[in-house]
Amino acid sequence: MKNVFNKNPITGCCHILLLLLALSGTGCTLPPATQCLGAILQKEIRRHGNQFTGYRCTAGAHRGDSVNFTENTLTALEAAADNPGYAFVEFDVQYTRDGKIVVFHDKRLLRLFGSLRAVGKTDFEDLFDLTDGEIAAYDDVMAVLEGEKINIEIKSQGDDAEDFRLADAIIADLNAGGRADDVMISSISEEVVKYISRNYPRVPTGQIFWLSASTFLHFDLLTARLFQAAEDAGADYLLLHVANLRNLESLLALKPSDKTIIFWDFDDAIYLVHRHFSDRLWGHSGLRAAADHAAYMLLYPFYRFHK
Repeated sequence: MKNVFNKNPITGCCHILLLLLALSGTGCTLPPATQCLGAILQKEIRRHGNQFTGYRCTAGAHRGDSVNFTENTLTALEAAADNPGYAFVEFDVQYTRDGKIVVFHDKRLLRLFGSLRAVGKTDFEDLFDLTDGEIAAYDDVMAVLEGEKINIEIKSQGDDAEDFRLADAIIADLNAGGRADDVMISSISEEVVKYISRNYPRVPTGQIFWLSASTFLHFDLLTARLFQAAEDAGADYLLLHVANLRNLESLLALKPSDKTIIFWDFDDAIYLVHRHFSDRLWGHSGLRAAADHAAYMLLYPFYRFHK
């Protein structure tokens, strides 16, 4: 496979024009949220010297700035939005017993707040008290993240009807607020992704995979099955745990151009990998993607030197 920096001479003039366009908007610097894949490989799995080292990645905040603050809280999400090192912010949503949409990852409060109470079986007021006011309502979070690119994960509790109702409510809110272009909706539930893809085909979707057979056995057949599962669900993005970075060669070699890979970790790390021009942050145009790519190609040597 050719390296991303092996340029075809036929496109040289186009690249020059794109470089000029990109530089006019970047001031000869790369956005803080831009990272190179080599640095991510080194950080996450201590791996060096990969043929894909120079690929561009866009960094986002997983559950907000969850290293410095309690994950999924207003403080963590606002800090992530204010940090130029993040181009997008991810958070999780689920229902309370009284039908309030809250931003919380786990089924129960135990890990973060020491209570066995289940979010879905507790009213919002009680959750607010049990968390000393740290549990965040979805409406408040969306106000804090005004103008941000967002990845909303629907936390499936195994009840498809409830998951679908939650998806309907979120998408209705996005449409009403004119924010549909700002959001990608993801879930570990294949049924949720299928439901959104079928009923709201304009909404970008992502399917979450933690560990799969291809995570451990790096056979092309298993990797192809992973992409087929995303295709069957209608997902635009595959969100893979960083353990899957060890299968990077197969993932990038077999990746269809209409699927984009995002790697996530349990801390605040989440990375969108730009393998094709179609690999772009939701809501970004092809022109924006081309300009970002051109700027990165030109400035990468300086960026790598100073990182």
